[in-house]
Amino acid sequence: MKIMRKPEWLKIKLESGENYPFVKKMVEEHQLHTICSSGKCPNIGQCWSLGTATFMILGDICTRACRFCATKTGRPLPPDNDEPHKLAESIALMKLKHCVITSVDRDDLPDKGAEHWAKTVRAIRERNPEVIIELLIPDYEDELLRIVLDARPDIVAHNLETVKRLTPSVRSKASYERSMNVIRQIAEAGFIAKTGIMVGIGETEEEVTELLHEAKAVGCRMITIGQYLQPTKANIEVQTYVHPDTFALYKQTALELGFESVESGPLVRSSYMAERSFLDSLIERK
Repeated sequence: MKIMRKPEWLKIKLESGENYPFVKKMVEEHQLHTICSSGKCPNIGQCWSLGTATFMILGDICTRACRFCATKTGRPLPPDNDEPHKLAESIALMKLKHCVITSVDRDDLPDKGAEHWAKTVRAIRERNPEVIIELLIPDYEDELLRIVLDARPDIVAHNLETVKRLTPSVRSKASYERSMNVIRQIAEAGFIAKTGIMVGIGETEEEVTELLHEAKAVGCRMITIGQYLQPTKANIEVQTYVHPDTFALYKQTALELGFESVESGPLVRSSYMAERSFLDSLIERK
């Protein structure tokens, strides 16, 4: 096994501003699951300091086993019926302006958790009418997707995660074509469609460019591009540390294609600078 040293551009000082302890306390006291923690996100200090957090609903055990992900895999517990209201109250206490919600995959449930998603969005909206609600959903299509969209979130993301060629070996039970269709259906329903990918796992620049073209063609308006960092030894290894200049090139390409908001950099994650990205998108459309 080759040992790759992290380049200087990935060596950062973790931020922890004055709001960080408050958000951390709220998450712990209300027993909330955040992808910030379970996903070992390098931006946790920065985002929590800004009063932004990505919450993970439907438990912390996933029914899939994607090879890049640090989330636990196994048999999940039944959904917590009080979770939508607990989360809505927590967002109010944190005084968030922009919240991001994601979830584990729940292939064990008849509706894969779609109704729980809808209840969560409605509870947040009722308690926090001014907050921007961004969702990062599983690969829901057709009726399951409509259940979520009927709750009227502001932004709906579904991550492609990687290029077409690598999808079968990286994403458990997922399909590149299905994910593209999810994005297409989100856009066709009139919602802001967003996606995210990782690089550094063996893709080529040409494959990333092809993905950008295909995502834009199905109506995607916002995208994040970040370096894959191996969270545990059980996950796939990093193949290359992509240079910041390449991330800048990807951003330029995406903007030239017409994406309204692009976050592209070594430490970018799906919900990185989510509020700023949303504002960029609004400005671009004016």
